[in-house]
Amino acid sequence: MQLEIPVEANLDPFRHHPLLRREIVDPLRSNMRNFTTAVLAEKMAALGLSEIWWYSDEVREEMRTRTLRDHLDDDLWVFGYGSLMWDPAFRFAEVRRAFFADYSRCFILKDIHGGRGTVEAPGLMAALDKGPGCDGLVFRISRELVNAETEILWRREQVGPAYLATFVDAEVADGSINALTFVPITMPK
Repeated sequence: MQLEIPVEANLDPFRHHPLLRREIVDPLRSNMRNFTTAVLAEKMAALGLSEIWWYSDEVREEMRTRTLRDHLDDDLWVFGYGSLMWDPAFRFAEVRRAFFADYSRCFILKDIHGGRGTVEAPGLMAALDKGPGCDGLVFRISRELVNAETEILWRREQVGPAYLATFVDAEVADGSINALTFVPITMPK
């Protein structure tokens, strides 16, 4: 059964898990909040890397618009299982512990473009793969902020062809929440 959560003004986003307040980076202070392809290009140039492997801003925006076309009039839940848990970079109204069945967090994506590694020494990134399940966090973005905050989320998670944005059912203490998450492009929905 889908969980119905009333939208209540001015509630503490950490009301379900107060100790997480010390663990999660304030979105307005996150370095990821201002991440852009221009910043990425500067970093790549500083490393002596010039290959452009990332999505253009136009392609990324088209992907975001298509994925969220039926989700802009309601609050949006986002399931984080890696760095999104501790540094989401987007403003959220609520955070809850969640579980996504049948998929586990694994270091299965390789970065060879300079973010975490190179062709000679690939860096690993967390992604979901078939498995017994994955604990994570779901963040609720208030309806009035969905458009602005998901633009930040897309710049971060959809920088290049690694992840596919999709909706999954995440279990929370008192039910199920349909949440946006990012899975490897090769993983079936």
